[in-house]
Amino acid sequence: MKITFKGDYAIKSLVFLSRYYEEGGGRYFQLSEISKDQDIPEKFLEQIFLILRKAGYLKSHRGAKGGFALNRNPGAFTLGEIARLIEGPLSPIACVSHSSRQACDFERRCVLRPLWAEVRDAVSGIIDRVTFRDLAERERKLLREQAEPPMYYI
Repeated sequence: MKITFKGDYAIKSLVFLSRYYEEGGGRYFQLSEISKDQDIPEKFLEQIFLILRKAGYLKSHRGAKGGFALNRNPGAFTLGEIARLIEGPLSPIACVSHSSRQACDFERRCVLRPLWAEVRDAVSGIIDRVTFRDLAERERKLLREQAEPPMYYI
């Protein structure tokens, strides 16, 4: 499994929106605002958001107070869903992919195929149980820890 910039940016922007969804929701964010906060090129983010909106994860609103917001509760979708949507199959090799399996003549005597299936299952087992609510909470905790002033002892 390899996460490209496209996948990384999609995940980061959804964590950003998830954090605000949990803190009151309803607010729409301009692309420029998300782009600046997450250090993502705005034109690239626009392409990513088109995919996420078409897939039903985002909603958009035009106008002065328009922008983008989550269309689903962040506790209702996982990191794995988004990784697969943006990056495609997560299998390390095509012969063990569930969604785009490609068989080969060597498969029946391949000693590596079961290992690659284990890798696929281990990765899926982790990212399919982490919701965007979980990620937003992790980010909130990290931000709180960074905001706490250091303690000095004399």
